[in-house]
Amino acid sequence: MNILITGATGLIGSELYKHLLNHHSVTVLTRTPANAYLKLGHRIEAVRSLDKVDFNDTDVVINLAGEPIVNKRWTPEQKQRVYDSRIALTEEIAERINQAEKKPKTLISGSAIGYYGRQGEQVIGEDYEHCYDEFSHQLCKDWEQAAQKAQTRVCLLRTGIVLSARGGALTKMLPAFRCGLGGPLGDGNQYMSWIHLDDMVQVIMYLIKYEHISGPINATAPHPVSNEEFSKTLAQILRRPAFLRMPKAALRLLMGEMADLMLYGQNVQPKRMLKEGFRFRHPELRPALAQILSRH
Repeated sequence: MNILITGATGLIGSELYKHLLNHHSVTVLTRTPANAYLKLGHRIEAVRSLDKVDFNDTDVVINLAGEPIVNKRWTPEQKQRVYDSRIALTEEIAERINQAEKKPKTLISGSAIGYYGRQGEQVIGEDYEHCYDEFSHQLCKDWEQAAQKAQTRVCLLRTGIVLSARGGALTKMLPAFRCGLGGPLGDGNQYMSWIHLDDMVQVIMYLIKYEHISGPINATAPHPVSNEEFSKTLAQILRRPAFLRMPKAALRLLMGEMADLMLYGQNVQPKRMLKEGFRFRHPELRPALAQILSRH
């Protein structure tokens, strides 16, 4: 199949493309083709614009692009950049799909568990309706609505915290924990719904293969943990203490509104993937972290 990926040089995309290249032709949308070839190799085709993509000859579109959410403080300008980088591109992709005479069979489009907003201990499946209306919810809601304009099968990836030693949240935590300076955030009771990068890639591969699946998909491991448990588990694997707790006030002072992403969580379950028979390679946190850290 001919597959188009946006965000291919990001954490998920840079692992996913390796699996796709075994059996498919891969085109990558990127602002800097030279960098994409340097990072991903020359078996891909890198293009700067959707004008260079023939959607009549594209079977699957995987849309993972977007300004990183947690890299910068949430000023009004940064929130607008985060919003525009997702919505505008997704709307353009949907429009290109709809204009094609022979439409791509599938659009797999990014979203996040931030769709549900801050939650307590309530177990959340894809049909959960009592979302907390805040920036993360509105962002993901509009992002998904933009993707659903495409007149084809649409899968919406509500992704949790992707664990990898090559990027993402874990790499930001590791320096402090390796120095014995890590610990829970706030009261530590907030849930962390996570997924191993390997399973994240396999979820996408599964959705490509099984064409009867559509709509929202919780891309999270089946056993989320509290922030307290996550911190203790990571520290134990690294053989370091984890007694330094970051107070809520200090985190908000450092990060502003964005601190709420870390102080409030969601107990998200991958109900649809489990119902469809998907088997997670890394369902439990401790062996997942141990495998990641031993590999790198």
